[in-house]
Amino acid sequence: MAETIEEVSYNYEDEGKLVRKEMKKEVLTKGAWATVMFLYQELDRKTEAWGPPKVSIVRFKKSGGVYRKQSSFNISSEKQARQIVEVIEKWYAEVGPQAGAAAAAEGGEHAETHESGEEG
Repeated sequence: MAETIEEVSYNYEDEGKLVRKEMKKEVLTKGAWATVMFLYQELDRKTEAWGPPKVSIVRFKKSGGVYRKQSSFNISSEKQARQIVEVIEKWYAEVGPQAGAAAAAEGGEHAETHESGEEG
């Protein structure tokens, strides 16, 4: 278990063998609730080859001095990742910076629902 968010890893071993390999990590938010984005690969057990890169966005909650995974969203392909980026860019271009400034002024910029660990 990790005591700091920097220590959190997405590597996963099964029966002593690495089957999910973290390639990159970006800490998006820190604190009692932290959000981390991982770029990773999974091992194809039949071919023993590493699969294509995937992305996972994971929410962690610090409890008892250690970070524990609360929820995650996996982006299963490069195509899906690019679609998500395209939609986000389109939405923000449509609403403009004024919408963001208004939400921040109302205190809604970082709304979260802590009961489920999901961002709102």
